[in-house]
Amino acid sequence: MAPAEDDISIEEKRVYAGSAGRTDAYVATGAGVVRVAISGDKVGEFELATRDPARDVAVLARSNASDILAVATDEDLLVGPIGDGRGGKSVDGGVAGDDPALSPVGIDSAVAVGVHDGAFLAADAAGGIHRVDGDGGGYGPSATDVTRIGTVNGARAVDGPLVAADDGVHRVGGAAIRGDDGSALESVGLADARDVAGAGVPLAATADGLYWLGNGWMSASDGDATAVAADGDGHALAAVDGDLLVRDGENRDADDAGWAADAWRVADLPVEERPAALGYGPGVSVAVTDAGTLCVDAGDGWRHQALGVSGVAGIALAVVE
Repeated sequence: MAPAEDDISIEEKRVYAGSAGRTDAYVATGAGVVRVAISGDKVGEFELATRDPARDVAVLARSNASDILAVATDEDLLVGPIGDGRGGKSVDGGVAGDDPALSPVGIDSAVAVGVHDGAFLAADAAGGIHRVDGDGGGYGPSATDVTRIGTVNGARAVDGPLVAADDGVHRVGGAAIRGDDGSALESVGLADARDVAGAGVPLAATADGLYWLGNGWMSASDGDATAVAADGDGHALAAVDGDLLVRDGENRDADDAGWAADAWRVADLPVEERPAALGYGPGVSVAVTDAGTLCVDAGDGWRHQALGVSGVAGIALAVVE
């Protein structure tokens, strides 16, 4: 087993961000959202950013204002700005000491949230799918526009234009995204979908396996697939039968199909735990296990840090500097 992050001194953790840049990972857990500072393959300080049990989390990146955090909770979808108000970028690389000020948007219990077309897409507990816009760029009790755009059976995850649900994968339509015709969702097949990745080639994790969308849904791996993520540039992660599968530059051209079984390899994580939430930041792959261990790979192998939380349900990454 690889060494844990205990070999990194406190001084190193305070200054590492200045040399490699920093990404903050927001991890949805049963204790709330944990914010973790990452730079390259080093894991820095981490703390609870919100204290409501979270079912999912997403970050809407904005170039001229603070990034926006959305947290799906049993009470509502909560949204609010993160960062210092200048594009969400920290001045000194330190983890902000104040909790983000989040406001409910009024969809009641939320189970999943993602980002698409400059807004949040959120699923409520009854299967309703909502587009959540900031009126004039602002987000808050009086500056958030919520439009119901359709309904699915048993929503589980949202990523880009894709929604994973008990009744399969659904895709948000183009002109209908603002609810002009009463329903903006199109069923695109499969069943018992647990997670989706909407960046680049569409991917779906289902009870029967991992699929990619080519000429219809094509199998990438048989088994119990529970999570998937992609960076839109040909890299992807998937959790299948408790293993972490990786599609990267070393193996993504392994066959003519490009996304079939031979294009994936099993990653050698530094802990014997099941991956539960997957994500990408600039130059980094991140996997958080069901036991609450965050693993990060910047190209030289996986490093890890135990976060001391349980009930991991989702992850979102935000560029700080």
